[in-house]
Amino acid sequence: MVEKNPITPEGAQKLRDELHHRKTVERPHITQLIAEARAHGDLSENAEYHAARERGGFNEGRIKELEDKIARAEVIDPSKLAGDKVAFGATVKLMNTETEEEATYRIVGADESDINQGSISITSPMARSLLGKEVGDEAKVRTPAGERVYEILEVVFK
Repeated sequence: MVEKNPITPEGAQKLRDELHHRKTVERPHITQLIAEARAHGDLSENAEYHAARERGGFNEGRIKELEDKIARAEVIDPSKLAGDKVAFGATVKLMNTETEEEATYRIVGADESDINQGSISITSPMARSLLGKEVGDEAKVRTPAGERVYEILEVVFK
């Protein structure tokens, strides 16, 4: 049985968009580069040809990877979820109990996490420590700098 991976509708669309781009734009472009490099003659010492072939191999590998991720994706729309407990798709406002710094994170699938955008993977230590907790609960997270304790201030599904 294939293991499904949760992903938001936006994350699934990004994967589909990248797959479409790689198949309809990158693949034909690389084919053209290979054809142009072949036209230059001797392939054994043709750096352009070898570079284009390598680029093509990378692109095909990424296409297969994207197709696999899309096939295993379980699209979950957080705006249709509700509840008081932290779960996939929740936007969670936290406060570090030591520094009183606040931070907000959205728990998303592994293929769409981006800490710069405030999105953390459901498989990350931070998300795993938050899952199932409610407003007012504390979550302990082990970090390279030591254990941190966060208080959950707000849980929203949007």
